[in-house]
Amino acid sequence: MEMSQQGLDLLKKSEGFKERIYMDANGFPTIGYGHRVTGAAAWPDGITEPEAARLLAGDVGEAEQAVARLVRVPLSQGQFDALVDFCYNLGAKRLAASTLLAELNRGRYNAAAEQLLLWDYAGARELAGLRTRREAEFHLWHSNQQEAQPAA
Repeated sequence: MEMSQQGLDLLKKSEGFKERIYMDANGFPTIGYGHRVTGAAAWPDGITEPEAARLLAGDVGEAEQAVARLVRVPLSQGQFDALVDFCYNLGAKRLAASTLLAELNRGRYNAAAEQLLLWDYAGARELAGLRTRREAEFHLWHSNQQEAQPAA
């Protein structure tokens, strides 16, 4: 599966576009649509939206692959999109170790969806922006449920 335009729109809205490097809520250098800056990557003059869109496409592809690798049950497009957004935001390791994934792989879709709502903290701080994002993922999860298919 691939992330739908609806899922991508949510991700872009949640991340927002920043042309200069900034520190995210956890103190990581970030640019564009939430792309984590690592190693020697640098944009001394900032980044254009088309450059950020290219980085986003690669980062989303990695999140899609992680969801496909980790999820063992069929997903609707909305569920897949919500998980890709979650994975993009928090990383595959967090998804892999989560109760959300454990519940989902047991076929407990509603319990898994409820788990999304618990991930609205950065460190010890609850953030309104993360609460809004998790609620949007929750609603996306419950859309298009009749189309469940393997995530791979």
